Amino acid sequence: MKLSALKLALQSREQIAFKLPNGSLVPAHFHVTEVGHIHKKFIDCGGTVREESRIGLQLWSANDYNHRLHPEKLIHILELSEKVLKLEDHEIEVEYQGETINKFGLDIEGDVFVLTGTETDCLAKAACGIPQQKKKVSLSDLQNEKSTCCTPESGCC
Repeated sequence: MKLSALKLALQSREQIAFKLPNGSLVPAHFHVTEVGHIHKKFIDCGGTVREESRIGLQLWSANDYNHRLHPEKLIHILELSEKVLKLEDHEIEVEYQGETINKFGLDIEGDVFVLTGTETDCLAKAACGIPQQKKKVSLSDLQNEKSTCCTPESGCC
């Protein structure tokens, strides 16, 4: 989800809820402790220099159980961050404390923001000698696709 989509979604909400990939909710008394511009410049294993930018949003839960961040307050925080940090409309990366700091993508499902799992990947598979995944085909599908031009009565054999 991009920053513009998050701000738009917040406008129609009365409360904010984040759901973790395991289905549990981030405690309602969470804080947004950081909004940042994350710029990563790196070289992949194939020798290609790459750059990517994201918006970082860090969630944190403390023991102040009466704390509630309202949508209009989060919009204000995001707009201030845009102005001060000169943020562009990048994808959002959410950090939240688990056993260690976890990084998530962000999506929306009904009235809940969903923290989506992220994965590593090789960006230079050909340079690393990693074969492309072969298309899995069912034998029954192959039988359905056989040509009718080569039947015993067609005279082609």
